[in-house]
Amino acid sequence: MSRHLLSSSSMMKTHCFSQRFFNSVSPLVPVQLPSQMETHLWYILPNEVKNASLLSQYLELLSPCEKENVLGMRGDELRKRALLARALVRTTIARYQINSQVSPRSLKFTKNTYGKPEVEWQQSEDSHPPPLHFNLSHTSSLIACGVAIDSPIGIDVEEKQRTIKHDILSFARRYFSHEEVDFLAAVPNAEVQRQEFIKLWTLKEAYVKALGRGFSGAPFKTFTMRYQDATRGTCDLSGNLNSEASEIVVDSSEEPSNSAGNWQFSLLELAGSHFASICMENISPADGRGKQPMKLTVWKTVPLVEDECVSGTDAVIRIGGSN
Repeated sequence: MSRHLLSSSSMMKTHCFSQRFFNSVSPLVPVQLPSQMETHLWYILPNEVKNASLLSQYLELLSPCEKENVLGMRGDELRKRALLARALVRTTIARYQINSQVSPRSLKFTKNTYGKPEVEWQQSEDSHPPPLHFNLSHTSSLIACGVAIDSPIGIDVEEKQRTIKHDILSFARRYFSHEEVDFLAAVPNAEVQRQEFIKLWTLKEAYVKALGRGFSGAPFKTFTMRYQDATRGTCDLSGNLNSEASEIVVDSSEEPSNSAGNWQFSLLELAGSHFASICMENISPADGRGKQPMKLTVWKTVPLVEDECVSGTDAVIRIGGSN
C-alpha cells in the first residue's frame, strides 16, 4: 500500500480516489441469512489486494474512529491488514438485508464487557435487533469473518506453517489442560505434533470467542477439547482428527453447563495454507429433532470486486467436526 494512502495528511486526497474508483467497483451481492446451525465464512487474502484506489474505497467505509485507529498504526502492512479487516466486516454484514438494506458505511458497532465487537442495530418500537452474530479472525496472510444467526459464534485462523518459537510441550503446559498436553506428548513426529498444537489452539480460541469472553475471561487451562469418534462413541484425545467421523467437543471444568453437547465445532484446512476453527452454540430446533449438525458455506472475496463460493473445492477441506 502506498504510504500517502494511509497517512493522516492524505485524508483529503482519499475522497478523490474513492470518487474516481466508485464507478468501477461492483455492488455487494445480497446473501440470504444463514439457517439455524449454519455458518457463512468469508475470507480475503491481503496479498491479492494491491489496487490503491480500492484501498481508498475501503477507507471511506470506515467510521472516523476506525480511520484514526488504522492510520495510527505503524507500518504499511499493518495498516493495510487493519483496513481490510474492518472493510471485510462491514461489507460482509451489509450483504445480509435485514428489515431494510443497510450500507457498509452506516453500520455501528459496540463491544461487550469483555471487548467482543457486536453490531449496534438501530431500534424502533416496531422492530427488534436482528439475530445476526459475527466474529473476525486474521493472520498476516488471511482475514476471515464468520456469520451466524440466533447463535453466538467464534472463529480462529492460523497459518499451517506458523512457527512455534518455544518448545511445544513446555508452551502447551502453560496454557493447555493436562489431557491436551498428554495428547501432544504422545505424538512421535515433531511436525505432526506442531500441527496438532496449532489445531488445538484454533479450537480453543474459537470456543472462548464464541463465549464472548476471550482468553482473560475463559483461560485455556479451564477446558479440554476432545476428539470424539462418532462411529464408536468414544470421547478422548486419541481419536483420528483427520477422519470426517471425528466430532469435536469441549469439557469445561469451571462451567459444566458450557460443555460437550452445548457447542458445535468445525475444523478446516482453508486456502491450502491455514487451519480454521468455528464454534457455535448448539440450538435445538423447535420441531424437536434434537441436535443438528453445523452447515458451512465458504466464500473467498475481494469486497466490491468479486466473490467466489469455494465450498466443495480444494480451498475448503473439512478435517474435524459435525457434518
